[in-house]
Amino acid sequence: MLGILLGLTIIIVLAFWGWSIIWVAPIAAGVVALFGGLDLLTAYTGDYMSGFVGFAKTWFPIFMLGAIFGKLMEVTSMANAIAQTISKWLGAKRAILAVVVACSILTYGGVSLFVVVFAVYPLGVALFRQANISRQLLPGTIALGAFTYTMTAIPGTPQIQNLIPTHYFHTTPAAAPLMGAVSALIMAVLGYYWLVYRETALRNKGLVFIEPESTQTVRTEDEENLAKASSDQTKTVVNPIKNSRPNFWLSMLPLISVVVALNVVKLSIIIALLIGIILILVLSAAQYKSFIKAINEGANGSVLAIVNTSAAVGFGSVVKAVPGFAALSDFLLNIKGSPLISEAVSVTALAGATGSASGGMGIALESLGQKYYELAMAQGLNIEHFHRVASIASGGLDTLPHNGAVLTLLVITGMSHRQSYFDIAMVSLVIPTVSLITVIGLASLGIV
Repeated sequence: MLGILLGLTIIIVLAFWGWSIIWVAPIAAGVVALFGGLDLLTAYTGDYMSGFVGFAKTWFPIFMLGAIFGKLMEVTSMANAIAQTISKWLGAKRAILAVVVACSILTYGGVSLFVVVFAVYPLGVALFRQANISRQLLPGTIALGAFTYTMTAIPGTPQIQNLIPTHYFHTTPAAAPLMGAVSALIMAVLGYYWLVYRETALRNKGLVFIEPESTQTVRTEDEENLAKASSDQTKTVVNPIKNSRPNFWLSMLPLISVVVALNVVKLSIIIALLIGIILILVLSAAQYKSFIKAINEGANGSVLAIVNTSAAVGFGSVVKAVPGFAALSDFLLNIKGSPLISEAVSVTALAGATGSASGGMGIALESLGQKYYELAMAQGLNIEHFHRVASIASGGLDTLPHNGAVLTLLVITGMSHRQSYFDIAMVSLVIPTVSLITVIGLASLGIV
């Protein structure tokens, strides 16, 4: 038990310092193995690598195809076309809602949240400029649309955090639809009204839109129209390909095809993503010269993502192999109340420790997934509830300050933790945790 706690402490501290989990996880696994009385070399070559390779074998095609899909949506400007059209429909006066909706549509359609950040940020700046909203709210606004309910709660989302539980609980991506819908509604409504409240509070303090430090801003035609009121504040270089923006409905087809193929036709996520990729290539055939580079970049980017998560799962495999794991399992499984509480605590704590929703879930379910499955079967519990709780719980404490997506979001938006992390934490950590507690309570009462 001491070795397990030390191993987790190493992951938490070093990940918070920004050290890569790719080599931190093996170090932490080595500590667990030594304290657990395992042979160090055997633990690495056997237990650790079995967990690492097993996860990569199962999920690498999905990571790779998902990254390629997202990159193609980005380079063909389809993601940008969707975001701009949503903003035009809702108008600059509803800038926060427009950014949230644009992010939500893209992530629910299968676009990586990292791609969404890059695609939506320029539009978000233009909308916030026109509405005169402080830019320190922009990271929290993007986080609400991309890091929360569309990632974990809405049934059928093709994001990896909703797909991993299917492997352990033999469920579908649309598992526990009512529970997921209630959780998503709580996150969306409370998150949106929090941001609106904060907008008013900042405005009352005299904190409104201030131009980014960059001296040049590249804008599309729609962004130019939104920013006319403040055009004298920044030097503008108009996008030379502004008139080549794809049609909104054609841009939506790949996203819709992925969701429909996965949830209605019940095809494999691999086939669903392939259909989406083929549609992008066909609908954007005139841009064929950019395809190879985009596919290469997407495939290369997926390698780092899968290795990071596989490293975390490998650590979980070593934890599962030491004698102290039996005591840890008994502690977690005997937490008073519904076993969903035990699962939620395990997943969200490890997601926070690793700074990764998929990594924390991978460790928890690799170690305890089978036990929860057997418990559900033995007690006649709804296994779909275990799927949905694991998914929602992974999107709670994962967005602590050392989370990679949070760091990327702050860098892209030009904000600091001091300026914007409070709002990020409220919409992507505190409110999702509230929604998790709520749906577990409702499930225990048989309401969802």
